[in-house]
Order: sequence, then structure tokens, then C-alpha cells
Amino acid sequence: MNELLKNVLYLSAGAVFLTKDKIEALKGELIGKGKMTQEEGKQFVDELVKKSESIKEQLEERIQQVVAEQLKKMNVATHDDIAALNARIDELVKVVEKGQSEG
Repeated sequence: MNELLKNVLYLSAGAVFLTKDKIEALKGELIGKGKMTQEEGKQFVDELVKKSESIKEQLEERIQQVVAEQLKKMNVATHDDIAALNARIDELVKVVEKGQSEG
């Protein structure tokens, strides 16, 4: 298959997260038009699915990064911040209880 066509389709997959059904339909269309063989079609689908999944994972990681950065800028407490505060409160409660029992 033409490398230029592959590259264009890879870019499309990255931009529009093609579902496997859509990729299979595209494969069927290309095979039907004689643009590729069955074996090329199978390889094409496998490559596009892998590429799409990889791009999806990269996008999810980037979204998590951006959200974390924005929360940090907004000075929003994280789960770890709250857990640390709870631990400090527990320590203070123990100190107060110990002081009351000695007093």
C-alpha cells in the first residue's frame, strides 16, 4: 500500500480516534475498490488499531497532566494533601487526649 496513504490515515486516526468498526469498514471499502489485498487489509487494520490506542493513551496522559497543573495553579488540595492533614489531626488528637488523661 502507498506509504503516503498510510501516513494520512494514521494522522486521521490520531485526530479522530477511529473505532475498530470504522477501520474495518474502511478496510472493506479499500479491498472492494482493489486498493489492497485481504492480507494488506488485515495488517492495515492491526496497525491502525495499535496506533489509535497508542495515541489515545498519550492523549489521556496529557489530559491528566494539564488537569493536575491547573489544579496546582488553583491551589486545590489533592488527595495526598488531605491525607497528610488527616494524619496531623490524628496526631494532635492523641496529644490532646494524652494531655487530658494526665491532667
